[in-house]
Amino acid sequence: MKVCVCLILFFSLGTAQFDYRDALEKSILFFEGQRSGKLPPNQRLSWRGNSGLQDGSLAKVDLSGGYYDAGDNVKFNFPMAYTTTMLSWNTLEYGKRMGAQLQHARAAIRWATDYFLKCANAAPNKLFVGVGDPNADHKCWERPEDMDTIRSVYYVSPSNPGSDVAGEMAAALAAASLVFRSVDPVYSKKLLGNAVKVFRFAVQYRGSYSDSLGSAACPFYCSYSGYKDELYWGAAWLLRATNDISYLNLINTLGANDVPDLFSWDNKYAGAHVLMSRRSVVGNDNRFDSFKQRAEDFVCKVLPNSPYTSTQYTKGGLLYKLPEENLQYVTSITSLLTTYAKYMATKKHTFNCGSLVVTEKTIRNFAKRQVDYILGNNPMKMSYMVGYGSNYPRRIHHRGSSLPSLAMHPQSFGCEAGFQPFYYTANPNPNILVGAIIGGPNQNDFFPDERTDYSHSEPATYINAAIVGPLAYFDSSKH
Repeated sequence: MKVCVCLILFFSLGTAQFDYRDALEKSILFFEGQRSGKLPPNQRLSWRGNSGLQDGSLAKVDLSGGYYDAGDNVKFNFPMAYTTTMLSWNTLEYGKRMGAQLQHARAAIRWATDYFLKCANAAPNKLFVGVGDPNADHKCWERPEDMDTIRSVYYVSPSNPGSDVAGEMAAALAAASLVFRSVDPVYSKKLLGNAVKVFRFAVQYRGSYSDSLGSAACPFYCSYSGYKDELYWGAAWLLRATNDISYLNLINTLGANDVPDLFSWDNKYAGAHVLMSRRSVVGNDNRFDSFKQRAEDFVCKVLPNSPYTSTQYTKGGLLYKLPEENLQYVTSITSLLTTYAKYMATKKHTFNCGSLVVTEKTIRNFAKRQVDYILGNNPMKMSYMVGYGSNYPRRIHHRGSSLPSLAMHPQSFGCEAGFQPFYYTANPNPNILVGAIIGGPNQNDFFPDERTDYSHSEPATYINAAIVGPLAYFDSSKH
């Protein structure tokens, strides 16, 4: 009965029309606000400046570049690599629909992969996986351009393994190699060679990076699901990039028979199943039928009117997984659904969740409702993408956005100087982080727009990376 009520309320919100092209452009522009390192001349979010130029110096290596994961000034490779894999996958699937945004998507991917190449090659027997002490960083409220916290350097090695972070970095490099294969074959080959090398390390020296790094990883980006899902996901991407069947053989030894009902930077199984289902649905390769089945079991656990659903929804119709940064699950799951719907459409494929017949249109309509909720078709009538529409979050939990830019205030702010005037104020942020999707509303569809409420008001790269594909999918304008 509860499901029916949700759906009735869902439809009562109306059928607002959204400019998906504008939202797509902004969702990719956001990444420029998260850049670390020396900014290029064509940087569009001009309130950001160079930062972290000495990253890696404590280990006598150059680790400048990459992205800050969210509203802080730390570079965590685990979520950054997942972000890059998703951005690459969405660019692969929807690049032809992206129009002028395709070049910006490629630039966003390359900003990360250039950094990962440094991480993989800076020192023998070390894979660098993060810069910046998260515990020290979280005690400060300062612009990335002013950072004076310790820029600790973290790595995994044969004696301190990190199969999860290495597996995800391999996935990112392999997925990105496919994005650049036709436009920059030399770079693509370099990415793939490094993906193979990093993945070999992940497989050979097995262990979780959470155990190796301790408080540098946890509680921030603990690998709660363990490392097998990253080996599974990394192998799936290397299989797609190389067609080397040994990766399928490895996948089959990892034993992932349970079907999760979520997909995130931590748990990759559902994504790997959808990725590999393509060979069954589109390619008619029956060696991959079991992955198709698992992908469809996942869809059945998500759709609200499926008899097998294990997914909660708010009264306003938003998929609701966890109180903290819930929109990350919404965008990641929606990305998988639109991609699976796209595969289904090529063969007019359908399947059943019990008595429910699932067509490409079933999934498409559901995914569209999730995207539209984020863009403003919700009880708050608020866009959860900063800078999209007229009513959007103004007090996001983000250091660079909340503090005056270098142009407005050239003197640096000290570690704690930003708190009283800028963190605790009710004033809107002076700099608009265009395109940022924040953690989102609570289970009652309510969003207070308070900077201190980080679990709802903080943006993150992995929230955005996942929505790029659905936005391109729903953009009906022709090029």
